[in-house]
Amino acid sequence: MAAQLSPGDTIGILGGGQLGRMLAMAAARLGLKTHIFCPDADSPAFDVAAAKTIAPYKNESALQAFAETVDVVTYEFENVPARTADLLAALRPVRPGPAALAVSQDRLTEKDFLTDLGIATAPYRGVEDAGALARAVGELGRPSILKTRRFGYDGKGQVMIREGSDLGAVFRGLGGTPSILEGVVPFIKEISVIAARSLDGEFAAYDVTENVHANHILSVSRAPAKIDAACAVAAVATAKKIADALDYIGVLAVELFVTKEPDDGRLVQKIRVNETAPRVHNSGHWTLDGAPCSQFEQHIRAIAGWPLGATRHHGAAVEMRNLIGDDVNAWPDILREPGACLHLYGKAEARPGRKMGHVTRVLDRDE
Repeated sequence: MAAQLSPGDTIGILGGGQLGRMLAMAAARLGLKTHIFCPDADSPAFDVAAAKTIAPYKNESALQAFAETVDVVTYEFENVPARTADLLAALRPVRPGPAALAVSQDRLTEKDFLTDLGIATAPYRGVEDAGALARAVGELGRPSILKTRRFGYDGKGQVMIREGSDLGAVFRGLGGTPSILEGVVPFIKEISVIAARSLDGEFAAYDVTENVHANHILSVSRAPAKIDAACAVAAVATAKKIADALDYIGVLAVELFVTKEPDDGRLVQKIRVNETAPRVHNSGHWTLDGAPCSQFEQHIRAIAGWPLGATRHHGAAVEMRNLIGDDVNAWPDILREPGACLHLYGKAEARPGRKMGHVTRVLDRDE
């Protein structure tokens, strides 16, 4: 199997949500085909792909048949079963590799990986049972946040521990599963770095993005982030350090907290990594209309073994706003707005908390 793809080759994508949909659309622009593998028959990515397989991720015969039709495999979400990734990696190149999945799937493994690299995170402790939780709270204090080690996103699988919280009830409420307790970081901003690393180790990052969440779901992203230049440089350098350590291929998202901490008698901006995502990311959607090469095209280029694209932003700034639940009903007004770029994901039903689309705006001045 050639390391570099040619136009007309096929990319296999695990996952059929909006990220898979936008990856497939980017691949088509470059003359590449996509085959989507997803257990959900209503997956929006199916609408724009050349081929689809509807089967569970643990169906080994379906996975083997899928692998025979593609030239490289990637994924749109990080909770791909480890056995699935290993089976496919024995048949076709999987980019990013299974090591990146292993790190990102387990919050404790991820924190240990970052700490071993000398990267600052929130203080944390592993929690195996209610007794370990009590000891960890005694060390980290309250408030603190208990999170399941696996399968959490958009605020799911976590709970804040405050004064008076019943620790046993909290642990049972998260299913009594292996967890991690994190200290609360007094941050002033949440930011992310969307970057890519190619097959030959080339690295390229977009402008650091500033993010605002509502109800634990990303609401608005804006680039470039309004942070100190040294802080932005450090954030990008951190993303590169992570990508190089993983021998990463594709787009990587690194979410960080910006804090103000004392340094030589003055307060300066510092960063702490919150988490990583081995895939294209919601906070990078602004690149679709705000950069010469979107994060989706960049990911396709990287996993195809092609040169990376330009990452500079258009205009003075770019803003992305998610359309969550009934927000999508404003689509006619958005279409009438000069300069607004509407992206709808083709989902049939708008539900509270469900990402239905987004709108980007390229700003002429930094407002």
